[in-house]
Amino acid sequence: MSTRLLHLHSSEGQSPWLDNLQRGYITSGQLKDLIASGIRGLTSNPTIFQKAIQSSTDYDDQFKKEIASGVDPTEAYWSLVISDIWGALDAFAPLYEESGGTDGFVSVEVDPWLAHKGDDTLTAARSLHKRVSRPNVMIKIPATREGIPAIRQMIAEGRNVNVTLIFSLDRYQDVMHAYIDGLEQRHKEGHDITNIASVASFFISRVDTEIDNRLDAIGSPEALSLRGTAAIAQARLAYRAFCETFSGPRWDALEAAGAQLQRPLWASTSTKNPSYPDTLYVDQLIGPNTVNTLPDATVAAFADHGDVSRTIDVGVDESAHQWSQLEAVGVSVDDVAQLLEREGVSSFQKSFDELLTALRTKASEVTRS
Repeated sequence: MSTRLLHLHSSEGQSPWLDNLQRGYITSGQLKDLIASGIRGLTSNPTIFQKAIQSSTDYDDQFKKEIASGVDPTEAYWSLVISDIWGALDAFAPLYEESGGTDGFVSVEVDPWLAHKGDDTLTAARSLHKRVSRPNVMIKIPATREGIPAIRQMIAEGRNVNVTLIFSLDRYQDVMHAYIDGLEQRHKEGHDITNIASVASFFISRVDTEIDNRLDAIGSPEALSLRGTAAIAQARLAYRAFCETFSGPRWDALEAAGAQLQRPLWASTSTKNPSYPDTLYVDQLIGPNTVNTLPDATVAAFADHGDVSRTIDVGVDESAHQWSQLEAVGVSVDDVAQLLEREGVSSFQKSFDELLTALRTKASEVTRS
């Protein structure tokens, strides 16, 4: 068995998580095998659950029971999701205990239609956290402008948060400040902050896909020379911002009270461009106090031929130059970030709606039978 995933954490301080969940992983024991191979956490989202539920019969019996009990298809959906989340949380519970509450987390996302409704996001996040009711659950909240106050308040209430859909350095800074503000509020109120965990999910491959398309359209030699550099450059600058933000007197005071770092998490790390190496967004983003959440194919690829060495803070000055050159050749990185945020939210909403439509149809069939 390959030991690369294990060494990623033991040698370089990065935690590889799995970016997938389906019931068969739990019932077959596959998830426990992945944990033994070095996987240290798990993320899910509405698209993952759409694929899992619509492509399998594993959920049929529970769904029929839910509908027969009188619940509507939306509530049945959440029951299916939470059952899988509970199964995954159980699988990761020993690692959570062994790591002292720093790994072994499973993330579940609030209703994506609440992404631009801050108060409703907070209400839904609290409810989901209470319903799952496990110490190693992370509630996923999109890093929209409206979501930032909800993130701060969830942390202040002592709830673990995975902040998702981060596409810009400015928004990432807002996310880190929300985490620190929440910890400070909780600590000032006299509450324990030692068991609060959070990650900030910075999306990677989608940045290269969009920016590469724009560079191709510009077509100048200077533009074309920047293809395939943007996502890694931005992530390295994000890591630099992380190191700067979580240092100094303000953070030192929280750390002395037992606060955990809010680790940057590299998400969307499968390569979309077939001309790029299949482990590009793992190999080039390795460093301490980080997480990389990997789809199945990338887990297998990295276990087979990934390069375990610290890269996240290599050539940061060059990354800064490459990032600034994007504006110089005509690519607005702010426009890219806004577009990708809209598309990310829309994609999860579309998956959520398509699955609920399918479940409503199935519920009608169950009712008639």
